[in-house]
Amino acid sequence: MSSGAFGSYAAIGDSFTEGVGDPGLDGSFVGWADRLAVLLADQRPEHAFRYANLAVRGRLLDQIVEEQVPRAKALAPDLVSFCAGGNDIIRPGSDPDAVAERFEAAVADLTSGVGTVMITTGFDTRGVPVLRHLRGKIATYTAHVRSIADRYDCPVLDLWSLKSVQDRRAWDGDRLHLSPEGHTRVALRAAQVLGLEVPADPDQVWPPEPPRGSAEVRRDNIQWAREHLVPWIGRRLRGESSGDHVEPKRPDLLPL
Repeated sequence: MSSGAFGSYAAIGDSFTEGVGDPGLDGSFVGWADRLAVLLADQRPEHAFRYANLAVRGRLLDQIVEEQVPRAKALAPDLVSFCAGGNDIIRPGSDPDAVAERFEAAVADLTSGVGTVMITTGFDTRGVPVLRHLRGKIATYTAHVRSIADRYDCPVLDLWSLKSVQDRRAWDGDRLHLSPEGHTRVALRAAQVLGLEVPADPDQVWPPEPPRGSAEVRRDNIQWAREHLVPWIGRRLRGESSGDHVEPKRPDLLPL
């Protein structure tokens, strides 16, 4: 299907697809999926493209499958982006093989009811302090996702190979979500995957950055732990999610 033939798009997933780390003017988040939707809409006549974003931060795979997949099938868009399982993989004791089995069942369900399903791999977390020790699990899950994509003939938004997001400037201050520039680069790569001509190279080299001294790095680490790590651990201990009481920001296919 050519990019111009996508008349509608629904995004499903967690905080990554909701756009956390990329704040908009109205207090909600923008994110890569919203940015991709704009690029897709530009391929169509004015008001001829419709977009829904069903993603909610903190959602686990089974919650996404229960809450968002049926809604996406009911909307019956030409394109669905499906990114899920990341929150499961970072949980202690999770099994990437088992998560991948449930992911595949959801892909089978989605592909039977919508046009094109673009699925998303994990990031290479080699340089992400919070997630570096989980790199093996994330790589295993990513390999499964690529295999599933092959079996169901799905385009793949391969974040593992997107080297530009390994720069710290691609990440928000919480070190778990992308910055606006990071989200922009992912949107550009997604557009490339779908066959669009893009206005900039998502893997464009970042400008040189002044060297950072050890004192500055240590100060940043302390501030990050106080503002982000401690509250994150607290939510885990209390059994809370950042997505509790959060509704999808765009639950219907509306014109852009």
